Amino acid sequence: MRIRVSEHPELYELIEVVMDLGRKPLARFPSGDFSLSDCPITVQDIEHATSQVGDFAVDNRAGISRTLHRISAIRNRKGAIIGLTCRVGRAVSGSANLLQDLVQDGASLLFIGPPGVGKTTIIREIARVLANDYKKRVMIVDTSSEIGGDGDIPHPGIGNARRMQVPNSEMQHKVLIEAVENHMPQVIVIDEIGTKLEAMAASTIAQRGIQLVATAHGVTIENLIMNPSLEMLVGGVQNVTLGDEEAHRRGVQKTVLERKGPSTFSCAVEIVSKTELRVHHSLEATVDAILSGRIPNVEIRRMQHDGSKETVEKGIFAETSFDEEDEMTVEDAMEVIEERTGKIQFISEFPPNIGEDCWEDGLLIRLYVYGILETTVVQVIKQLQMDDAVQLTDNISEADALLALHSKLKKNSGIQAAAKSHDIPIYVTKTSSLVQITKALQALIDDHTGEFKDLRSEDKINLSEKIDALEEARVAIEQVVIPKGESVELLPRPSYILSIQIDLIRKYQLHYQRVGKEPDARLRILPFQTRRDEPRTSGETFDEDIEFDEFLGSSSNSNGTPYTVDSKFY
Repeated sequence: MRIRVSEHPELYELIEVVMDLGRKPLARFPSGDFSLSDCPITVQDIEHATSQVGDFAVDNRAGISRTLHRISAIRNRKGAIIGLTCRVGRAVSGSANLLQDLVQDGASLLFIGPPGVGKTTIIREIARVLANDYKKRVMIVDTSSEIGGDGDIPHPGIGNARRMQVPNSEMQHKVLIEAVENHMPQVIVIDEIGTKLEAMAASTIAQRGIQLVATAHGVTIENLIMNPSLEMLVGGVQNVTLGDEEAHRRGVQKTVLERKGPSTFSCAVEIVSKTELRVHHSLEATVDAILSGRIPNVEIRRMQHDGSKETVEKGIFAETSFDEEDEMTVEDAMEVIEERTGKIQFISEFPPNIGEDCWEDGLLIRLYVYGILETTVVQVIKQLQMDDAVQLTDNISEADALLALHSKLKKNSGIQAAAKSHDIPIYVTKTSSLVQITKALQALIDDHTGEFKDLRSEDKINLSEKIDALEEARVAIEQVVIPKGESVELLPRPSYILSIQIDLIRKYQLHYQRVGKEPDARLRILPFQTRRDEPRTSGETFDEDIEFDEFLGSSSNSNGTPYTVDSKFY
């Protein structure tokens, strides 16, 4: 095994060696897995390997003295070791060069990223730089001995920083407080904050004016906000009820999510890869922007192959103010979002190139997003290769369509009125999941390409459908509802057809009920004597419960083309 791995061309990029009982040993490299032997691992192989390392703690981790390597064990139900994961640890000098300005300023840094992207390597280098170059008293709380290595003597990779080992992970929060009270550090370095008690301890340390450098598992800041155990690190989240004036000024519903208190860390860094970082200079501003449904500030830093540093800095929303003058256009934001998308893959039931055909026809759709994080929408647009077909806009008057979250749209009559006044079709999702947004964008493209290819231009209502629906309602009113005093339930129709029928019903001065949901939504025409306070069944709404968009006749448009607002749910 030693010979085979030493002959591999990617030896210096080796990630880990996996030894499972009864299977061939594997070496894992960035390019993939590599078999180290044709013979399966035996019990004797496992015993020999475990005898060369330190003792396994309760977390089934061990190390090799004065190295950064980590050995993790897999046990059977009887407690016997049947597998080993030998993770290679390296102290990489210069791995924190991209963050030198933040380290020098004394900012408390929180590193976020999935396993294997180099979080521990970066904070180890930061600890060394702070202790050696800036002469600060640095204390490392090393739960799994990954930062300072195994054994009583720490690895030279941490420089002059001191290290406190933790007997087991459940005591990490106690050791954090002990480090502050007993050793007077200026900087505390923590790896893998994962519980609420550890988050509380970190918050307590921050309040004492000590610089914190820590890591947490997650891909983005949003993951921490949604994690009830770790939300304290970003200030916590709470429901706030706004006054009428403030809710109107912000253009949101009265109940919103806001940050509860100050963030434990001043800056956050999302680690995309070993050569690319996303820096949030103000973690509090980032959290505020995310909770309000806007795109936060982000600075993308990359390390080039020649060792030079490249910085892409874009202030999409420089502050958390809701004033328009503080916002940049989404066109500027798209350059930054382009770097953030494509990192999370998801399975789509639609072909990945659905945007190509509509762009070949010269179609460009300007989309206004409300209540959904724009980064998620852009991610779906790029995944479906619709970059040239769909463009986000922050001006609803210029939009060709509105994509909104149902729970937020129904509480904002201002957005509804704006969509109605500009004749904008509305595509509504029940949640902000990638799957539902994908379906909505697919429907958006299908609708617009169908109109474009059929040369109907702005004529969004098929004439035959309009005539048929009006004739059905007229016959029902004149032959059943008025003469016989009976209610009539019409056929299911799309929402923009229902709005035409409602217009006709109101001209007869009758009332109606809406029955069912899309795509089976239909109208029930009520006679004059029907009492409006009758108990209604599930799925029914009276005409005052839901305001349908009025059909605009030919006289209301300069080119004589009728419009409606079309609300579609996904």
